[in-house]
Amino acid sequence: MSSKKEIVIAFDLYGTILSTESISKELGHLFGQEKGASIAQEWRKYQLEYTWRLNSMDKYEHFSGLTRKSLKHALTEASVSFDESVLDNLLSQYDRLALFDDVPDLFPHLSRSQSDSSNMTITPVIFSNGTFDMVSSSLANSPGLSPHADLFKKIVVVEPVRRYKPHPEVYRFLCKEVGKGNKGEEGDVWLVSGNPFDIVGAKSQGLKTIWVDRKGAGWTDELVEGHGGMPDVMVRGLNEVVGQVEKYLEAE
Repeated sequence: MSSKKEIVIAFDLYGTILSTESISKELGHLFGQEKGASIAQEWRKYQLEYTWRLNSMDKYEHFSGLTRKSLKHALTEASVSFDESVLDNLLSQYDRLALFDDVPDLFPHLSRSQSDSSNMTITPVIFSNGTFDMVSSSLANSPGLSPHADLFKKIVVVEPVRRYKPHPEVYRFLCKEVGKGNKGEEGDVWLVSGNPFDIVGAKSQGLKTIWVDRKGAGWTDELVEGHGGMPDVMVRGLNEVVGQVEKYLEAE
């Protein structure tokens, strides 16, 4: 009897499972709703920008430190008054981010896929730019995510590689960490992300990709032309992911 084929689905955490914009409520309490929403958006923008700049400079700093620095950048740019206690409070809120609305319906599908008797097993993991401590804290403290944290069988972070997405090394490291490090096995790893740069980076290393297009705007990233620059599958929410992976593999 042939062994089951193992498929790994690697979920990005911040911006895919957890909404980084949900912290705007706390910022709104401090600085007003409109300004709070703007600061939250800029905070996330600078957080990512800092990772890309470090990649380009061949340097590395822990994501938790970058998160604090990018918050200070956003607050200073917004011309609001703050001190270290404000930063500490906001960063503690970051540990308890809310789920996107479509995420709760993902969990029953993950549970079913792990107990399915078909000729394929699906192993869900978390794959993040965050440090292990930061991601573990999010899994433990997010009200919507913590009851389902055990569905994710492994946490893979870029910290040991000292590079950030979309550097090629982080995707190769992911494959090795989930037991798919041999040449040709990377296609058994599916990256699920709401970030186009993450999709393009993973695709360049041979991983399968699912882009979460919650706004329904369609794929607009033009960096890489042709099929190599596009996700293998597009979904409107994470509740569609498991079914789409199964459908894709059945059609192969």
